[in-house]
Amino acid sequence: MKKKEITVNVKGGDDARPIALLVQTANRYDSTVYIDWNQKHVNAKSIMGMMSLALKNGEEVTVVTEGGDEEEALKGVGEYLTSAT
Repeated sequence: MKKKEITVNVKGGDDARPIALLVQTANRYDSTVYIDWNQKHVNAKSIMGMMSLALKNGEEVTVVTEGGDEEEALKGVGEYLTSAT
């Protein structure tokens, strides 16, 4: 299992499209991918779960990955969550 603290900085903010793209990114990996925030542990591969978090830019989350490609999953999801330019 791998964990990393990340400050959310996604282009488009809390709109539904960035959430859908996050879920697509997480689903590229075989590993389980969870986002921990505000005492919640949500499957990043679930659109409904991610929408329930209502994350905003600037918030600190923990990305948790576990599985055969956990390092790649952590890197890919982390890069997406910090992708705004």
